[in-house]
Amino acid sequence: MAEAYVYEAVRSPIGRRKGGLSEVRPDELAAAVLRALVERAGVDAAEIEDVIMGCVTQLGEQGLNIARNATLVAGFPITVCGTTVNRMCGSSLTTINFAAQAVMSGAHDLVVGAGVESMSRVAMGSDSGPLSDLLTDRFDIVSQGVSADLIAERWGLSRKMLDELAVESHRRALSAIEEGRFEREIAPVFGLSQDEGPRADSTYERVAKLRPAFQKEGVITAASSSQISDGAAAVLIGSAEAGERLGLKPRARVRSMALAGVDPTIMLTGPIPATEKALKKAGLGMEDIDLFEVNEAFASVVLAWARELGGSDGMGALLERTNVNGGAMALGHPLGCSGARLLTTLLHEMERRDVELGLATLCIGFGQAVATVIERV
Repeated sequence: MAEAYVYEAVRSPIGRRKGGLSEVRPDELAAAVLRALVERAGVDAAEIEDVIMGCVTQLGEQGLNIARNATLVAGFPITVCGTTVNRMCGSSLTTINFAAQAVMSGAHDLVVGAGVESMSRVAMGSDSGPLSDLLTDRFDIVSQGVSADLIAERWGLSRKMLDELAVESHRRALSAIEEGRFEREIAPVFGLSQDEGPRADSTYERVAKLRPAFQKEGVITAASSSQISDGAAAVLIGSAEAGERLGLKPRARVRSMALAGVDPTIMLTGPIPATEKALKKAGLGMEDIDLFEVNEAFASVVLAWARELGGSDGMGALLERTNVNGGAMALGHPLGCSGARLLTTLLHEMERRDVELGLATLCIGFGQAVATVIERV
C-alpha cells in the first residue's frame, strides 16, 4: 500500500462567537484557507483531485455541499471536485483520514482534507429534529454536557481538577500566542490574524465561582467546556509520486488512523479506545508519542483519557505533552474545523520541537471517536 504524506497544513485564526469572523460567510472563510493552502504549498490547484471538507451543521450558508462551493469561491478550476462530511466533532480529522485513504489506495494522488464551521452564522443543532423512538428506547440519550458530567463522576474527577485544566488551557494558549508559536500555521483572513478565544483574566479564583452549566449538582461549567467559535483549516495530502512530480517536500506521513464506537449515553469516552487502536495499528505505545492533541470538548474528556492511558508515568506526565499550546476550552471549537485544526497545530509544534511522532483525537456525539498518528519525515 502506498504512503500518504502531509505536504501542507494551514488554518484560519479561530474567532469567538459573534467575533472577528462572524461577518464572514463560511464558504468564503473556507475558500480563503484553501487559497492559502495552495499558495503556501506552491502547487497549482488544478492538480488537486478532490477537496473533502468537514462541516457539522450543513444548513443555510453551510448547506448545498459547502466543499464544492468553497473550491469554486476560492477560484480553483472547475475540475477540482468537493464533498462534505459530517462525523460531528470528528468531521475534519475524518476528512484527512479519507484523503489519506484515497492516496494510500492509489485512487488519487493529491487530495485536501479540510473543515469549516461558522457557529456565529449557523447555530449548532439547527439541523436537528426529533430522535427516533427506536433510538431512545434503546439508549438514554443525554446532552453532551451531561455526558461530560457523567465522565467526571465515573473517573472521580473533581471540580477543582476540571477548573485547573481549563485555566491551564488558557495559560498555554496565551503563552503560545505571545511567543508567536501559531504564526506559521495561521493564514490571516478578513482582517483577523490571531485567535480570539484565550482570556488573560481566566484565573482559578474566577473560574471556581462559575455555576454548573448542565446539571444542578454537576461539575462542568462554561469554563471547562469548549468555546463556540468560527474557523476553517485545510491539509494537503498526497503520494510520494505526486510530491516528486510537483516538487513538494513532505512534512509528515500518516502512520495510522482509527475509529472507535462507544456507549452513546456517556458518549465522549471514545478517544481512549481510538488512541489505543491507532497506536496498535502503528505498532507504537503511548511512550513513543512525543505530542498529543486531544480535543478539549470538555475538561473531563481529556482528564479521563489521561487517567486511563497515563500508564506508569501517570496522568500528570501525559498531560505535559498533551495540548501543549492550549486546547478548545481556550482556543475554541468550531465543530467541523476542529480535527483539521488539531492536526495542523500538532504538525507545526512537532516541527518547532523537532520531534518525530504525534497523535490527534477527538470525541464525537452519539458515541464515536477518531484518531490519527503522524510521523515527521
